[in-house]
Amino acid sequence: MTTSRRLSDRKTAKFQKNITRRGSVPETTVKKGNDYPVGPVVLGFFIFVVIGSSLFQIIRTATSGGMA
Repeated sequence: MTTSRRLSDRKTAKFQKNITRRGSVPETTVKKGNDYPVGPVVLGFFIFVVIGSSLFQIIRTATSGGMA
């Protein structure tokens, strides 16, 4: 299988062009903000439920004399 010199030079030039272009990607102008995976309302509701249930459990344990 023989390849002409012209064809191999063309392939080499294309390869070298891709190598020099790689890494010269401009930075994005739009900065990505710190997005939370859930909304603040859902997060607040979750914290309210967790703290409320723990307080309810503490009060229930205290009123039953520690034998919940």
